[in-house]
Amino acid sequence: MDNIDKILGKKIKAFREKAGLNQQGLANKLDISRPTLSQIENGDRKIHPNELYMIAKLFNTSVDVLLNLKKEPEVILDSDEKMKATKNNKSTIRINVPQSNLQKFKETLLYILNKAGSKPHVGETVIYKLLYFIDFDYYEKYEEQLIGATYIKNHYGPTPVEFKKIIEKMINDKEIIKVDSQYFTYPQTKYLPLRTPEIDILKGTEISVIDSVLNRLSDMNASQISDYSHEDVPWMVTEEGGTIEYETVFYRTRPYSVREYENDI
Repeated sequence: MDNIDKILGKKIKAFREKAGLNQQGLANKLDISRPTLSQIENGDRKIHPNELYMIAKLFNTSVDVLLNLKKEPEVILDSDEKMKATKNNKSTIRINVPQSNLQKFKETLLYILNKAGSKPHVGETVIYKLLYFIDFDYYEKYEEQLIGATYIKNHYGPTPVEFKKIIEKMINDKEIIKVDSQYFTYPQTKYLPLRTPEIDILKGTEISVIDSVLNRLSDMNASQISDYSHEDVPWMVTEEGGTIEYETVFYRTRPYSVREYENDI
């Protein structure tokens, strides 16, 4: 088998171990034998497209993330002293999340969840896109960052790299709960708030942009908001798997642009 199969197998194994599943447990969920799963993880058997799709759904990720064979960035929270003490691996991209950004991220997410999280279609995919438009709308309008998250381009739209790590912390701190559910026939991950946001952490201009994005986009389901994000210039000009640069927001076209420019008529 080629090297891609071996890299993909290692990635599937890493997802399985992170989820706390043994080989037999994952094999049962995929309706295959444990030896077959072992062959997949060792790169000795090609994975079928339907198996890849099922694995992506099981681990609440996308096929694009599984097929992006580059190393994913390592997210380090400033409050995580244990992680800060680890040795730097030069082959890994490290994203440090300062305490101020962490707090903004948490309060913004809680604000979103308190306002729109109970809507049946608002699962993790929709939240990803709401955060993206909040961050990029604010940057276009005020030329400074609100959350300042790092967004990666994949087939389903912009994905905030820091999200998983921060969500884990918020669940451990009993600020939110994670609920695995279904939206029609599709598996869905929802997050429900266990507290209200600390509004004083957010400036008036930040709340205004957050409310504007929620009013415009929070009634879209995952498919609709993903398709909508695909027509935004920052996503369009970024290569697959690349980081979406904030500066590209100034090349937006209407109806995505939220800033009044001098040459506007």
